Amino acid sequence: MELTKIHGNTYYIPAPTNIGVFQFKDKYSLLIDTGSDNSEAKRISALLSAQGISIKYIINSHEHFDHCGGNIYIKENFPGSIFYSSRESSLFIENAYLFPLYIFGGNPPHELSRDYVKNKPRSIDHLLDVGTEKINNEKFDIISLPGHARGQIGIGTRDNVCFLGDALFSQDILEKYSVPFLMDIQAQLDTLNALEKLNHDYYVLGHASRIYTRDEMPELIELNRQTLNKYLSLCLDLSDQPKSREELLEEIIILEDLSVDLNEYYLLSSTMAALVTYLYNQGSLKYQIENGRVYFYK
Repeated sequence: MELTKIHGNTYYIPAPTNIGVFQFKDKYSLLIDTGSDNSEAKRISALLSAQGISIKYIINSHEHFDHCGGNIYIKENFPGSIFYSSRESSLFIENAYLFPLYIFGGNPPHELSRDYVKNKPRSIDHLLDVGTEKINNEKFDIISLPGHARGQIGIGTRDNVCFLGDALFSQDILEKYSVPFLMDIQAQLDTLNALEKLNHDYYVLGHASRIYTRDEMPELIELNRQTLNKYLSLCLDLSDQPKSREELLEEIIILEDLSVDLNEYYLLSSTMAALVTYLYNQGSLKYQIENGRVYFYK
């Protein structure tokens, strides 16, 4: 891990989940996300402490454990630290059982919940509204970016750097995982449109090997849009004959040659539900109930 300067007082720490850092004049810092667990948060804090920078403020871009899993370590090792998130994300962060409950659709098996539910509760101190928020006498832009997560936010600094969480996926991530996890397809399409209107100089994705410039964003946004439209079209093509959600998911896993564990299966299942819901709400799919199963068809 290393602290990498982007511009002005805005930095990031390249990691499995990229961590944003804004350094205030008083040597305190704002973290954007905390990584997936205590071990990662410990490495982040050690890196900053070695340079005389203390952690005090933390914004979670959204509630997924790889973005807020280090909250407990930061809270325990930096007394007086203050945590921020959107209202909707705070519900999931403070009630970690909700996310596996959501993707499973009922009380989940241990293998599905262990990465999300920790022994100690995580708490959010302040809820962020969209617009300008002042933290330690500095102004930050809070941008609504739902789709991947309902309450996901982007954070813009005065150095014209914007941290996007998982609102956008790099080409490497799309090639590796093929089907990105999405909670709400319409919201994601709206977010892609909103991203085209942002005017920052630099953009940091939650999972990417580099920073993106303003000029590189249109191509990346379009790649994300094309990937999403690909799976919407595939769902429609597979629905020439009535199929259940499980059958649609099975065919996509086979067609895309995906290798999945239990957690990945139910993340894909949730995304499939979001795709089907979008197509149904758009009038492209109908449903029928037959022999105890719901089938969707064109």
